[in-house]
Parts: sequence; C-alpha cells; structure tokens
Amino acid sequence: MDHFFRLPVSEKLKARRMPGSLCGYSGAHADRYASKLPWKETLSFRYHENSSDLVVLDFFKSTLGNDFEQTGMVYQKYCEAMMDLSFAILELLAISLGVDRKLYRKFFEDGFSILRCNFYPPCQEPGNTLGTGPHCDSNSITILHQDQVGGLEIFTNNVWQAIPPLQGALIINIGDTFTVGRRQ
Repeated sequence: MDHFFRLPVSEKLKARRMPGSLCGYSGAHADRYASKLPWKETLSFRYHENSSDLVVLDFFKSTLGNDFEQTGMVYQKYCEAMMDLSFAILELLAISLGVDRKLYRKFFEDGFSILRCNFYPPCQEPGNTLGTGPHCDSNSITILHQDQVGGLEIFTNNVWQAIPPLQGALIINIGDTFTVGRRQ
C-alpha cells in the first residue's frame, strides 16, 4: 500500500469513497472529531467469500487501473486468508461459549468483510492531531496487523494502555456484536 499512499492526491482521489459507501479512499474524517484534526488516510474495500468473482482484484483494477492489478491480486489472496482465519476464530468463540462450533460460520457465511488500510503520514505538530480517534468496533471481530511504528491504544479499566507492536503478530479485537449480550 506504500505505492498507493505515495501517489499524488489527484490519483488517490480516483478511488474516492463516495458518501454512504464503505469502500474507497478517504483523506480524513474531520467530521467525526471536534478537538483535534484527523491525520490519516484510508483505503477500504469489501470482500465476500461466496462470490465467484475476484471482487478485490476487480476493485483495484476498476478504481486504480491495470497498474494495480498485482496489488489487487495480493489483497484478494490476503482477504481469502483472513476470511479463513476469521472463521477459525469464530469457531473457537463458539466452542468457548458452549454453542455449536459451526453456529457463527453459518450465521456469517453470506456476510462480507471490509479490509481497511490506514496510513498515518508524518506530522509536524502531532499534539494537534489524531490518527484513528477513540471508537468501538461495531462488527463481530477485527483482525489488525500493526506496523512497527506503534500508537495503538486500548481503553480498559478506565485507562488508555499502549499496545506495543509485536513483529509478525495479529491483534484480534472482539467487536460490539459479541460484547452486547454481556452488557445486558
């Protein structure tokens, strides 16, 4: 994704996320935060397992052109691998909750995933900016690959705690879909 994020803004805007869409390029989310300016770029795209099409490859080629065909194929395969991992995690969650191990696979088999690539450019005044601001993941699970820069924090026990990057590790976050039942 480094190649994409190094493109001139005019080129990145070819993949601009349209209002109401989950997919495409976005330069900032200024409308979400009042106190600090957002300082990130994202490229998001959908993946759904039951499609006979190469949906991710098609997204890259149709929005960014044939120069991104190889990137699209890499992310197509990455999404397939992440879907396999997601279903394995969901199976473990089902077992731990004492329900049928295939329950969540059946429930989510017609769903889709969003892959979001975030880029946080260097900032001259980092104290005046946010990367991705405080939020809850409203989905079921999030699988996060963190680079070596760091900056990820979680809010637990009323304290923000830094999550240091760990080479080769993935961070698995249980989203609101699973935690909502616990809160009732």
